[in-house]
Amino acid sequence: MKLALYWACGLSALALASSVPAEAQELTGTRTPLAALIREAESSNAAIAAAEDGWKAATHVAEQVKRLPDPQFSVQSFSVGSPKPFAGFSNSDFAYIGLGASQELPYAGKLRLKGEVAERDAAMEKTKAELVRWSITDEVKGLYLRLGYLEKTLSILGRDEAVLKPMIETALARYSVGEGSETEVLKAQIEHTKILREITEDEEERGQVEAGLKALLHRSQSTADIVPEPLTPTRLGRTAAELEGLVCGHNPAVSVESADVHKQDARLRSAEREGKPDFNVGYTFEQTGGGYRDYYMLTVSMRLPRRKRVEAGVAEAAESLERSKQELDSEVQQQLAEVQKQYVTVMSTEQLMKEYEEGLLPEARAEFEAERAQYQSGQAGQAGGSGLAPVLASLLDVLKYEREYQQALLDHESAMARLETLTGARLR
Repeated sequence: MKLALYWACGLSALALASSVPAEAQELTGTRTPLAALIREAESSNAAIAAAEDGWKAATHVAEQVKRLPDPQFSVQSFSVGSPKPFAGFSNSDFAYIGLGASQELPYAGKLRLKGEVAERDAAMEKTKAELVRWSITDEVKGLYLRLGYLEKTLSILGRDEAVLKPMIETALARYSVGEGSETEVLKAQIEHTKILREITEDEEERGQVEAGLKALLHRSQSTADIVPEPLTPTRLGRTAAELEGLVCGHNPAVSVESADVHKQDARLRSAEREGKPDFNVGYTFEQTGGGYRDYYMLTVSMRLPRRKRVEAGVAEAAESLERSKQELDSEVQQQLAEVQKQYVTVMSTEQLMKEYEEGLLPEARAEFEAERAQYQSGQAGQAGGSGLAPVLASLLDVLKYEREYQQALLDHESAMARLETLTGARLR
């Protein structure tokens, strides 16, 4: 009864195994380099386009605010003796028809400073658009690297499943003739099922990652799969101090805060100028009827800003400037700390990958090959060894170390990509 049960389990496991290579194999098709996807995102992503449109719209504000206010034109009818229009026009020198024009003249420098504020605001919108572009680029890099990692892990899982399949067949064959352990056969089948589960989970994640990447590229979800290039480690050729030195001048988030400081400084100078008076100049021609003399009137008026209002506006602008300076300092410190964190990740993962490449992986593979050769030759059972158990354990060690190596490689390349965003430099 037990023999029949294990044979059924074995056949079920092998039936499942037969479908794995098609799922776990690497994607076929032309591989797309990351640089090509970044260019596509920059030209197609809707968020980037919206940010750039916002910046372009802001560039037109300065031309509006630094111009003189619109002139005013007026027509007057002054009647005498009756409310009817033109009454008394022919018999009174008081009745007239007047044509006038007036122009408001702000104090010298007011319009220029308002235009400077608008220009600084446009510059800030430009840096915000740049920040959006860098943010989208950073997301594209992250998803692309994750896609490359998943493709590699699926390949590893598929290969190890293909190695485990004949081992299960051998174990079942030996068990059928009274050799081997029931526990070892069951253990091998359980581990095989775990690999199938991991393949399914990675396939699911790959589909989700690719959907997110296509959304960033503004591609239809029905388009062909994106095939990434294999992940390879890149060496960081800059020191932590060199990377930190790039933050103030090239970090997009710092650039936004720096632009805000310049904008608030212009606002403060404009607010201080608001204390100066504004003027209005008007001229009216008044034509009378008959032989009466015409009238000509020149009007000059001055608007005196209220001191308390101006002082409050200056105080508000000064506080806003100080706030912007503090936010800039805070952003710089935050970005410097993030650069240091990513630098530490790059250095530690480089060392970790070296340990896997030079020690753990070669040793684990050698141990597995030795255990497998011994098991397949039948020496394990003859020498009183534990049979399939040590072979299975060594195979799982290889699988574990290979996945850990790929995770370290992903962390390394992700940190490198993040450093590119933080410093504005091309590092890979």
